[in-house]
Amino acid sequence: MSKKHPPKADKQVYKDTLQLLQVELVKLQNHIIKHGDKILIILEGRDAGGKDGTIKRIIQHLSPREIRVVALGKPSDRDLSTWYFQRYTHHLPAAQEMVLFNRSWYNRAGVERVMGFCNDDEYHEFIETVSHYEQLLVRSGIKLLKYYLDISKAEQKERLKQRQKDPLKQWKISPIDKEAQKHWQQYSEARNIMFARTHHLSAPWTVVRSDDKQAARINIIKDLLFRLDYKGKDEALVLPDANIVFNYEESYLHNGMIAP
Repeated sequence: MSKKHPPKADKQVYKDTLQLLQVELVKLQNHIIKHGDKILIILEGRDAGGKDGTIKRIIQHLSPREIRVVALGKPSDRDLSTWYFQRYTHHLPAAQEMVLFNRSWYNRAGVERVMGFCNDDEYHEFIETVSHYEQLLVRSGIKLLKYYLDISKAEQKERLKQRQKDPLKQWKISPIDKEAQKHWQQYSEARNIMFARTHHLSAPWTVVRSDDKQAARINIIKDLLFRLDYKGKDEALVLPDANIVFNYEESYLHNGMIAP
């Protein structure tokens, strides 16, 4: 695999490819509805990694009755008194549904750990039990895909700066964003531990190099279509670029495939 990011895709090629992939997504949704499948897609990553834009393109032409986006806010006092996974479990997919989590229970392994929103005992309890929880979901019939959108420090800095300037992106600005660059190394360390402890056969991590937003969106869609079964799949179209999206391996933390 090349360590370099591929050149930015031509805008028209991107639009044409995206449209073809969105047709494949409609085929996939028809299959999910017909066969009563339960699909759960988790999107994690750095602040400004491109999760919102990716989700927008995935759901753009799908039936809203059978697809849901879950982006939970700050937990309430009641939430804090319950089992950690409880408020997430409520949003899991039923038959015929695809659910996308824009951040998930992995908040505990990332922002909560780095920013001190949980204590050591809570963090270690999560790390010890999350793989068991996910195994239960998979055994219950849920097809679970976990994506981590990874970007370089320089790219994150530029995107956060653009948010400040763009009046249409003001809703994206949060106090956590302002700490992202300051705590870059702590987030890297937390991410590395998360990968090491929660990458397992039932629900492996798929890493996405997302400095190029368009390439990241295209290849996440390709990858999920490649991994899921449905009738009439265009096998050649949905083959993802292994330089952009790939299964986590520890060696990628040291060879430049994953941002330091």
